[in-house]
Amino acid sequence: MQTLYEQIQVYLNMEEEISFKEFNDFYKKVVDELGATHESLEQESVWKALFIVENVMSNANGRANEKKGSEAKKYSKMAQRLELWAKNLSARLVEAGYTEDDINERFNEMLEEGPAK
Repeated sequence: MQTLYEQIQVYLNMEEEISFKEFNDFYKKVVDELGATHESLEQESVWKALFIVENVMSNANGRANEKKGSEAKKYSKMAQRLELWAKNLSARLVEAGYTEDDINERFNEMLEEGPAK
């Protein structure tokens, strides 16, 4: 999860938009990683996974609204699938005692981290 977290930080701090292929490849890596490890994630990794999922989902929704045709549909499907992961991961943090405000505050801190130097 750490590698994906570092990569999302790079993407979030880029000036230009990545291609559909690169976006799709990253999305698949995220979904594959979650499918393989979600049950055994430590709390810190749950935070990172949720941060990744929320950002990719938000970007997919934005791109779905900007694009046309089959590409827009693909982005929309990505966002829908990630929404399920976001709910699952959020529920785990809520079960651990975190509030919506705690999650938002932590996300803001994570956004400020930026890419690893």
